Amino acid sequence: MQRRFALKFAAAFGAAALFAGAAQADQTIKVGVTGGPHAQVMEEVKKVAAKDGLNIKIVEFADYVQPNAALASGDLDANSYQHQPYLDAQVRDRGYKLVSVAQTVNFPMGIYSKKIKSLAELKNGARIALPNDPTNGGRALLLLQKQGLIKLRADAGLKATPIDVIDNPKKLKFVELDAAQIPRSLDDVDAAAINTNFAMEAGLSPKKDSIAIEPPTGPYSNVIAVRAADKDKPWVAQLVKAYHSPEVKQFITSKYQGAVSASW
Repeated sequence: MQRRFALKFAAAFGAAALFAGAAQADQTIKVGVTGGPHAQVMEEVKKVAAKDGLNIKIVEFADYVQPNAALASGDLDANSYQHQPYLDAQVRDRGYKLVSVAQTVNFPMGIYSKKIKSLAELKNGARIALPNDPTNGGRALLLLQKQGLIKLRADAGLKATPIDVIDNPKKLKFVELDAAQIPRSLDDVDAAAINTNFAMEAGLSPKKDSIAIEPPTGPYSNVIAVRAADKDKPWVAQLVKAYHSPEVKQFITSKYQGAVSASW
């Protein structure tokens, strides 16, 4: 009788151990994204990751500032919405201990307008909306320079601001706004530099509606960011593996038709 009890106990203990092991194998993480393509791609990543035992809870934000603040404070485990220069600036300016662990997608910035069909139509004193964060504002100014509208100081680099403009033949006026708000401000300006994720969220097609756009290559590939202390944890590798899967790349290719491109 004692032997029978011992066998039953051992069987029950073994089953409990197996159940506990299975429970531990599945892990849930919170990943912050901005609305539009970043959120849509992460939904596909979520499906792939679930097959590997990683459950992703997607938390959507309406601006660029909060996802890093939430990650640094521990409210998120990772975020996927920003390019490397922006992350570098946030780490430098705010002291966040955040690192990138993988490249994700590239969103070429475009210039859009409801009032003109080409940049050649811009009149003297035209108002141009720019993102008000340093890296995306600099990115917009570099795009305007590439189009021959302005000239920046030689050492301005990726962090150029309007005060770095040394030649402005048309005396363009720069209106600095939160990046997420710019699509709603198109009626109030002559043209606007808009990040592709916010443009698409507003129903704008980068290929059809922009009057100028960045080339697909450049320093602005987006990244997955985590806290530095977490970068070597197994779930980080699982998240990157799911993002870099063939299924996700195929989704990006078919969904966005070149407006958004995979960076791996």
